[in-house]
Amino acid sequence: MLTTAFLIAAAFTGGFIDGIVGGGGLILLPALFAGLPTVEPALVLGTNKGGSVFGLISAASRFASRVQINWRLVLPAMALTFTCAWLGAQAVHRVPSAHVRTLLPFVLTAMLIYTIRNRSLGVSHEPRNFRGRGLVLSIVALGVLGFYDGFLGPGTGALMMFLLARHHGLDFVHASASAKFLNLASNSAALLVFGLAGEVMWPLAAMLAVASITGAQVGVRVAMARGTGFVRLLFIGLASALIAKTAWDALRIAGLH
Repeated sequence: MLTTAFLIAAAFTGGFIDGIVGGGGLILLPALFAGLPTVEPALVLGTNKGGSVFGLISAASRFASRVQINWRLVLPAMALTFTCAWLGAQAVHRVPSAHVRTLLPFVLTAMLIYTIRNRSLGVSHEPRNFRGRGLVLSIVALGVLGFYDGFLGPGTGALMMFLLARHHGLDFVHASASAKFLNLASNSAALLVFGLAGEVMWPLAAMLAVASITGAQVGVRVAMARGTGFVRLLFIGLASALIAKTAWDALRIAGLH
């Protein structure tokens, strides 16, 4: 009972973070690993997706009713992240995650430094579409993020939001809204893979989904009420927490070898 209550609280908190800035997996996935220490990792990952995907549906739909979404950008990007996340989830059983966990804190640190040094990032809303080299870079970056979300996941929503703000000129509110749809696509692909493999604990996932939906609804309300400046500050705080968490994971894994 205490473990279930702990996981439901983590799902609510993760949904709240996802509803504002993304990266709720930083909360829920470690909680699942801590609360279910004897469960196979693939089953934990699948249950995590089962809990979080419905919170993302809730957040994305609420954002779509309040923020204008650039569907010409978002729909093709969703197809890309879905496909790459499918491949990432398939790779869970074949590729060790240690190398990804070791690299992640360095990527997040570079992202955080860039955000802090560029105070205008995500403040103004000046959407840009690309051709040629810029389009290729965007496709590669989104493909990598989709694969990572299917393979492991924590921090994907925040990374997607940063990419949309940095590369496509969206302010943080619009970037957060658009990232919800990309993150939803990648989470859905991973959930489909894990679900077909029987690697989702559906009763627990259903409880986590309700908590995640509730948290996401509260998070979106806060994001819309507080605006771009607040989302930027929370993004910086979340990125800092992600760096600390992923660096600790990388060091712990390195110590085991």
